[in-house]
Amino acid sequence: MARRPQPKIVTLSEAAAERVKEIMAASAKPYLRVGVKNGGCAGMEYTLAYADAAEKFDELVEDKGVQILVAADAVLFLLGSEIDYETGRLSAKFVFRNPNQTDACGCGESVTIVPAKAEA
Repeated sequence: MARRPQPKIVTLSEAAAERVKEIMAASAKPYLRVGVKNGGCAGMEYTLAYADAAEKFDELVEDKGVQILVAADAVLFLLGSEIDYETGRLSAKFVFRNPNQTDACGCGESVTIVPAKAEA
């Protein structure tokens, strides 16, 4: 029996991929690490950081020429997410479009996320 392909944990929009490539070109580190941490008034915050190498149990995702490390403890919270990059008149920021996100605080700095359910 053939296994169905696994979905990518996270993907990048074209705008996000281009911006990450620009940022990473100025960095000596080859990876972007994506994760979540406890914090903020809604309970969790998304994290983005440079990384030299994968940590134990990190998941490697390659999308649009970018190598993304997803922290092991964030996989179920980020499954199916798209990272976008939005620019406005007064700001520019990365935005997570996460199907597992159920709420966000008023300032947009923290979110409420439920783990993705395992498919049978």
